[in-house]
Amino acid sequence: MAARLKVFTWSDGFHAFTVAASSRPRALKAWGIDQDLFKTGLAHEADEGADRDAALASPGVVISRGLSVDVGKAEKRKPKPSNARAKVKLEALEAELDTLDADQAEAIKALDDRQAELDAERKQLEADQDKARRALLAKVKTARAAV
Repeated sequence: MAARLKVFTWSDGFHAFTVAASSRPRALKAWGIDQDLFKTGLAHEADEGADRDAALASPGVVISRGLSVDVGKAEKRKPKPSNARAKVKLEALEAELDTLDADQAEAIKALDDRQAELDAERKQLEADQDKARRALLAKVKTARAAV
């Protein structure tokens, strides 16, 4: 047996938001709100009115009517995506960012290690060339003395 629909409404002062849902938590989810507006008294069950009839005609769809902005204009809005999905997506993106940062740090460390090896190789090459140059200069000096 399908759950009996109730109509819930709340207002931000500019618009009235009405939805037909089986429970208060489902109404909050349709509105895209995490805070319990029923506990604070901002939301309540609607007993009558055109918005109530429109909400019952389209269960789960939020009916928005202008109170002080777009006065009297009513429109249907798709339910906002669940914050839970957005949080899961955010966590996945943050994990991807952490992985990217770790990969980049590893690549930089590998470059630093290669640079250290190249610096050591250069130092050894310079020392070998200096030793060979001094030996050759000594031979040139001896040859000049013979001339």
